[in-house]
Amino acid sequence: MRMHNKIQLLSVLNTHLVAYPTPMNLNYSWNGGSLAGMMLASQMLTGILLAMHYVGHVDYAFASVQHLMTDVPSGMILRYAHANGASLFFIVVYLHVLRGMYYGSGAQPREIVWISGVVILLVMIITAFIGYVLPWGQMSFWGATVITSLATAIPVVGKHIMYWLWGGFSVDNPTLNRFYSFHYTLPFILAGLSVFHIAALHQYGSTNPVGVNSQSSLISFGSYFGAKDLVGALFLALVFSILVFFYPDLLGHPDNLIPANPYSTPQHIVPEWYFLWVYAILRSIPNKAMGVLAIGLVFASLFAMPFIGLGGGKFRIITEWLYWTFLADVLLLTWLGGNEITPITSFVGQCCTAYLFFYLLVCQPLVGYLETQFAHGTQTN
Repeated sequence: MRMHNKIQLLSVLNTHLVAYPTPMNLNYSWNGGSLAGMMLASQMLTGILLAMHYVGHVDYAFASVQHLMTDVPSGMILRYAHANGASLFFIVVYLHVLRGMYYGSGAQPREIVWISGVVILLVMIITAFIGYVLPWGQMSFWGATVITSLATAIPVVGKHIMYWLWGGFSVDNPTLNRFYSFHYTLPFILAGLSVFHIAALHQYGSTNPVGVNSQSSLISFGSYFGAKDLVGALFLALVFSILVFFYPDLLGHPDNLIPANPYSTPQHIVPEWYFLWVYAILRSIPNKAMGVLAIGLVFASLFAMPFIGLGGGKFRIITEWLYWTFLADVLLLTWLGGNEITPITSFVGQCCTAYLFFYLLVCQPLVGYLETQFAHGTQTN
């Protein structure tokens, strides 16, 4: 008798990781889940090792990071692996989400899979933001000041939430301690959410590029797609190594190499690159409360996507064209978020933001409905 038949835990792992029935026509865009899991494990490992050398105090945080970089053996590699690993983690997850939008992976009956995925994305954003504050560089400090002050846009309780986050009346040592505690805890919550996400997926099985479910075209995951995932993992490891060893500061900001100074504001406050599209939406709306509401509406639209859309756009020409314009719109917002505000960039940002909401709230349900009616009308004639 095989070992996995004797031990219950091994039997569960074999069922979900090896013998799991998978559509045989999956392409490399379905590698996102396994690659995201690999990057989460990498981030948790490097994060635990970094926490052994980090000092969560405003007077010593920046110095402890510099000590790690210069005095700890391989400390520089460890820090850059964690920093660049976060960027690759977001790249993989963004591609995973975009693939789900393109193929309609959250359509009925997989709504829980999609909703849990959006929750994971939100927790990732929170985790990455508070982690960006921990080095206590100039951009970290002012980024924390600007973003946490957005809580004041919430009526009645907003100011109290901001003071609770700060632990006082300004961003200071209590703020850093809170963020350090949250940043250490949230990855374990992410791991639990990921297990739930996988369980929800395996309840109904994976989708496929064609969108047709057939029990006769399923093969075991471990024997075939494990090798395909390994190819993706090796490619990701190659990109990861190039970033860490050759271009470690490519995706960072030079102002974060300066210790935090509460008396000197940076000329241009920007978050990490993977938040720039959100930052551009926030900046394009002059009113703070409306800007925060717009960000909330974006994620609310993502949560509602399985219910307002009608599946993927692989074989729906208009939907597919609109999808690519949406992707171009998000990329343009990302570029705008990294640039200083001028009348031109502000106007373009407002146009891009308007189209983003037009796509999420109007195009998704309306175009899908019209295409369906057109298809039924053609069949009737």
